[in-house]
Amino acid sequence: MFRWYRRATKCYAYLADVSTPTSETPFRDSLWFTRGWTLQELIAPDSVEFFSREGVRLGTKTSLERNIHEITGIPVSILRGSSLSNRTVSERMAWMDKRETTP
Repeated sequence: MFRWYRRATKCYAYLADVSTPTSETPFRDSLWFTRGWTLQELIAPDSVEFFSREGVRLGTKTSLERNIHEITGIPVSILRGSSLSNRTVSERMAWMDKRETTP
């Protein structure tokens, strides 16, 4: 799936638990950042656009990169497309630390 997202021109993230108008706090507290499968959606594509429950655009991976870094611990360079091979396995696993995946 990572390769599929890597080839995507743009991905859209629907944050069903974030309502607009919004402050930074609901974005930070969104369950989207706790789901294991959304990690590849965040890292792999060059472009990700975030939308609220009402379909209002909240921003892009680029415009929100500082917030995303603070929420996830993923370095900004990785969000910008830097190679994952330069990161240790333990560092990459730490990005999953607060995420849950169910079968």
